[in-house]
Amino acid sequence: MAIPLILALLTALIISIAANPSPVTFIFGDSLTEVGNNNHLRYSLARSDFPFYGIDYTNRKPTGRFSNGRTISDIISEKLGIPSPPPYLSLNPDDDVVLKGVNYASGGAGILNDTGTYFVQRLTFDDQIGYFEYTTKVIKKKIGWQNGTSLLHNAIYFIAVGSNDYINNFLQPFLPDGQQYTHEEFLRIIDMKLVEQLTRLYLLGARKMIFLGLGPLGCIPSQRAKSSTNQCLHHVNEWVVQFNSKVQKLSKVLNSKLKKAQLIFVDTYQDGIDLVENPTKYGFKVSNISCCQVETRVGGLCLSYAHVCNNRSEYVFWDSFHPSDAANVVLADRFFARLYAPSNSSTNSSSNHME
Repeated sequence: MAIPLILALLTALIISIAANPSPVTFIFGDSLTEVGNNNHLRYSLARSDFPFYGIDYTNRKPTGRFSNGRTISDIISEKLGIPSPPPYLSLNPDDDVVLKGVNYASGGAGILNDTGTYFVQRLTFDDQIGYFEYTTKVIKKKIGWQNGTSLLHNAIYFIAVGSNDYINNFLQPFLPDGQQYTHEEFLRIIDMKLVEQLTRLYLLGARKMIFLGLGPLGCIPSQRAKSSTNQCLHHVNEWVVQFNSKVQKLSKVLNSKLKKAQLIFVDTYQDGIDLVENPTKYGFKVSNISCCQVETRVGGLCLSYAHVCNNRSEYVFWDSFHPSDAANVVLADRFFARLYAPSNSSTNSSSNHME
């Protein structure tokens, strides 16, 4: 897709947000954006409803967010001037609150339905879309087909999924995908599935969709632990770059095929690398290990008996997989910088990473 068209989509989205002081947002994804859905899955092993999660959140209590504080979706909501949408499974599905937006994200979720199977229960991206489909019916029943359709067309859809398809699928030596497929073959499978899922969202009424690209997964503590020198795994990061490129191209194709679709791919990979490689630039001191001292070879979550650092705002990573609250603030700031980059600059970050 040509840069002018991408800028036109960005401009349309910005105008839409400015025109609506209380935008409706629907959030899909994994543990990076979950706000508590897995708390309601009785047998899920992908959960964070125990100390020390939430130690820096409201009332210092765990809520099911995989962070010491807020997720990136919470901070994005704050920047939009709206409450963070509640977890879908915490609601009565027919509740009026669905008119203001819902968070369907689930820790362990992937694009592929076999991703994260060892967590027993989680909402795959397909599951999340299925719940959203029910939500669209509730919305139209409450406010009528025309108003409901208008609400869905004007809502903003944040999608952050794909990390688990690597961390809890392709990179696991005891799971079949990484053994039977080359990375190129795996990417083709991801691409076909994602086309199906994004098209399904479109047919359900989604128009303004923002897909957050993957960060440098090779640099998260759980992957660094596989290096004898605790370095980033460059081959994993190379795969992430290829994934982002594939989704970027997919977005262009869907925008050309789906009438009035405004699918925007936001590549924050370089922001993540910069945060890891130059932490002091952003006020951090530690970017190679997590604040919560966890056993990276077994799980990697911040269990209630773990030791937690006191200077949490100085750490990029909270546990073996997830950024700290402070790092999420930086990533959310960079995300908005991408969306609001000046359109008259040929070298701004949007054109560099969203061409």
